[in-house]
Amino acid sequence: MERLAMTRNGLIWMLTAALVLSGLVTPARAQQVSDARLRELITQAADRAATGNLATDSQPPTTSAAGQRPIVRLTLDDAVKFALDRNLDIAVQRLNPEINDLAVARIRAVYHPSLTSTLATQSTSTPATSTISGGGAAGASVVAGLSTYNGGIAQFVPWGGGSFTAALNNNRVTTTSLNSLFNPAYNTFWSGNYTQPLLRGFRIDSTRQQVQVTRINRDISDVQLKATITNTLSNVRNAYWDYVFAIQSVDVARQSVALAEQLVKDNGTRVEVGTMAPIDVVAAQSQSATQKQNLVIAQATMRTTELALKRLIVSGTTDPNWNVNLDPTDRPDFRPEPIDVEAAVRRALSERTDLAIARKNVAANDVTLKYLQDQLKPQADFVGTYGLTGLGGTQLQKDGTGVNANVIGTIPGGYGEALSSQFNNPRWIAQVIISYPLGVSSQQASVARARVQLNQVAAQTRQIELQVATDVTNAAINVTSGVERVQAAQAARELSQKTLEAEQSKFEVGISTSYNVILTQRDLATAQNNELQAILNYRKALVELERLQQTTLTNLNITVLSATGGATVTTGGQ
Repeated sequence: MERLAMTRNGLIWMLTAALVLSGLVTPARAQQVSDARLRELITQAADRAATGNLATDSQPPTTSAAGQRPIVRLTLDDAVKFALDRNLDIAVQRLNPEINDLAVARIRAVYHPSLTSTLATQSTSTPATSTISGGGAAGASVVAGLSTYNGGIAQFVPWGGGSFTAALNNNRVTTTSLNSLFNPAYNTFWSGNYTQPLLRGFRIDSTRQQVQVTRINRDISDVQLKATITNTLSNVRNAYWDYVFAIQSVDVARQSVALAEQLVKDNGTRVEVGTMAPIDVVAAQSQSATQKQNLVIAQATMRTTELALKRLIVSGTTDPNWNVNLDPTDRPDFRPEPIDVEAAVRRALSERTDLAIARKNVAANDVTLKYLQDQLKPQADFVGTYGLTGLGGTQLQKDGTGVNANVIGTIPGGYGEALSSQFNNPRWIAQVIISYPLGVSSQQASVARARVQLNQVAAQTRQIELQVATDVTNAAINVTSGVERVQAAQAARELSQKTLEAEQSKFEVGISTSYNVILTQRDLATAQNNELQAILNYRKALVELERLQQTTLTNLNITVLSATGGATVTTGGQ
C-alpha cells in the first residue's frame, strides 16, 4: 500500500508538471479549466495509471482487442432466435405459401360472378314503300328511335361443374309509323339459363382439378417451410457447437504453447547452471514453435467457424451481428441419453417432412388421374332456360284501321306496366345435349400414363420410408457409440494429464529427459482435443437424430404459423 501511494503521488506530481508546462505553451486553453476540475482530472488519471486501467471513458465497454470490434455474448437459444428472425433461407421459403395462396385465388376467380350491361340509343329514318310501312304517303319518312338498357350476371358454380346466366333486357321504342299501337313502347325480357353436366365434368373438371392440385402444392409449401426451418436450426446448432469447439481448441493450443514455453525457460535455466545440454533447449524451442503454429491454425479455424455461424443468423452484411465478435456462452455438456430406436423410427415415419411431401404428391397425382378418367365419359349436359316477356307504354286508341286509322285518344302506360305484364307471358326450355367423340385413344393413353406415374410416386414413397428407417437407425447407433467414444476420450485425457505430471516430476529430479516431457505434452494436447471432438460429435449426433425424427421444432418449442409461414419461439431449448 505504501508503494502504491508513493507511485500515485509520483504520478500526480508528474501529471501536474506536464499540465503546467502545457499551460505555459497554451495559456488561453488552460484558463478554461478551473483548478478544482484540474485536480479532479489529475486524481482520476493517477488512479487509472496505478490500477493499470488506461482505457478512456469513450471506449466501448465490450470491445475485443483485435480490430476493436464489439463483442456480443450469444447463447444457443439466442442463435436459434436470430436464425428464425433473420436467416435468408427461411425468409425466402416464407414467401412460397403466400405465392401459392395467390395461385389458388387466381384459379378460383373463375367462380366469381361477372356483371354485364348494355346502354345504347339509336334513331333510324326509313322511307315508306308500302301501306304497311306506316308512312302517311309514299316515300314519307318513318322515324324510329331505340334506347336499350340491359343488365345481366353470369357465374360458374364451384360444385357440379354447372354455370348459370341471368339477364334483364329492356328497350324503349318510339316511332312515327301510323301502324304502331304503342308510342313509346317499353319491351322487357327476363331470361335465366342453367347448364349442368351430367357425366363428364360433373365430379371434376379442369378448374376444380387445378384448384385441388394448387391447394396440395400450398400444403407442400407449408411442409417445405417446416423442413427449411428444421434443417436451418439444426445447421445453426451444429455451427454453434463447431464454433465453441474451435474456441476450446484455441484454449488448448494456448495451454500447449504455455507448457512448451515454460519448458524452454526451465531448460534454459538448467543449461545456465550446467545441468543440461544446449541441445535440449533447441528441442524445447522446436516444440514451442510447433505449438505456436498449431495455435495460429486453431485461431484461423475459429474465425472460419464464426463466419459460418454468422452466415446462418444474420440478414445480410448490414445486420448488426455481421461486424461483431461473437462470444458463445453455452458449452456442450455430456449427458448420456437413452435411445429407443423403434419409437424413433415410428416418430420419424409420422413426422418427416419428406414423407409428407411424397404423400402430398401421391394425392396430387390421384387428383390428376381422376380428372383424366372423367374425360373418358360422354358429354351430357342438361340445359334449362326460363324467360318472361313484358310490354308496356302509351297505348294509342284509333278510329278505323290501317293507314286510314286516326288516333282519337291514348291510354297512359310506362316501364312499370311492362315489368308487371311479364308474368303473363312465360316461356321455358328443357333439353339434354349429348356428345361423344369417336376414338379416344389419346385420352386413354393419358389415363394409362397418369396411372403409371401414380404407382411410381407410391413406390417412391415406400422407398423414402425405408430410407427414413435406415437413417434414423444409423443416427441412433451414432448417438450410442458417441457416448462410448466420449467416455473413452475422457479416460484417455485424464491418463494423459497424470502421465504428464509424472513425467514432469521425474524430469525435475533428473530421471527423465526433455524429449519425454515434450512427447507427453503432445499426448495431452491430442487427448484434450480428442475429448472436445468426441463431445462435439455426440452433441451433433443428437441434433442429427432430432432432425431425422423431425422433432427439432418440438424440442425447441417452435410453432410454425400456417397462413403466413412465420415462426415464433415460446421457450428455449438445447
